[in-house]
Amino acid sequence: MRIAEILGYDTEKIFNKLLEKLNGWLDILISNLPNFVLAIILLVSTIFIAKSIKRLSTTYIQRIGTNETISRFLGQLIYIGVLVLGIMLALSAMDLSKTVSSILAGLGIIGLALGFAFQDTAANFISGVYITFNQPYKIGDIIRTHDGHEGEVIDINLRVTKVRTYNGPIVYVPNRYLFQECFTNFTEFEKRRVQIECGVSYGEDLEQVEKIALEAAMNVTTRLKSEEPTLFWTGFGDSSINFTLNIWCAFNDNNKDFIPVRNEAIVTLKKAFDKNGITIPFPIRTLDFGIKGGTQLNKQLSGLSISPQNGSSNK
Repeated sequence: MRIAEILGYDTEKIFNKLLEKLNGWLDILISNLPNFVLAIILLVSTIFIAKSIKRLSTTYIQRIGTNETISRFLGQLIYIGVLVLGIMLALSAMDLSKTVSSILAGLGIIGLALGFAFQDTAANFISGVYITFNQPYKIGDIIRTHDGHEGEVIDINLRVTKVRTYNGPIVYVPNRYLFQECFTNFTEFEKRRVQIECGVSYGEDLEQVEKIALEAAMNVTTRLKSEEPTLFWTGFGDSSINFTLNIWCAFNDNNKDFIPVRNEAIVTLKKAFDKNGITIPFPIRTLDFGIKGGTQLNKQLSGLSISPQNGSSNK
């Protein structure tokens, strides 16, 4: 009985304390209701204003001649800045100035911890900022990464660069690889050399072959007229003497496709060789029985007698 009384008393006491605490919170909520409503209004208004300012600032910055990537980056920074300012105002409206200071201090500590935990992400972010402002490449450029991915840059954000390959798939390349490793930008020079590798028979006149090949290259309609075609002999192959025919084409924002130039050059070169009787040989193997240390074929055959009955040969 004594225990029941003690438990009953404690339970009633705890219950009363809970009611007092809830009543206190309710009184605080009622007394701060105008501030709470004001904070909500400020927060919602800030989000709307931040989006509007981001859109207008991005458009204006791009209109004054800034690159699209930089204008989008600056617009995003402005959006984040306005949003943070609105959150601080909303907390101040609720008379939580000390809370704001505590939050800022906590964010600093959390940021330091996250910096160690996400070093790769931080490296991608810093690389993205560098790429955005230094612009070793921009949206629309054709690049090839250090591991062989080649295509058009369709987006640059603070973490990755999106590259659309020629076959269609999109490759997400972390910015730190494009910042730390070498890559190729095909668009920046605004020209590209198309190389046609070919070979001709050993019996051909090489000077005539070179003349005909260069004349054929001059007739390629899609080539860059300001650059003359060139031809370089590259070596003696198994069944042909090989050369490389070089043709330049425009490669910029208006023309990013070198494949039509290569296709037309191959067709034109083949037609010119056919017209002039120049042979592009198939793989050939020559059996030479007269090399040093061997027996010539005619001497080898002269020592054989062919039987007309069964086609067998005897020494």
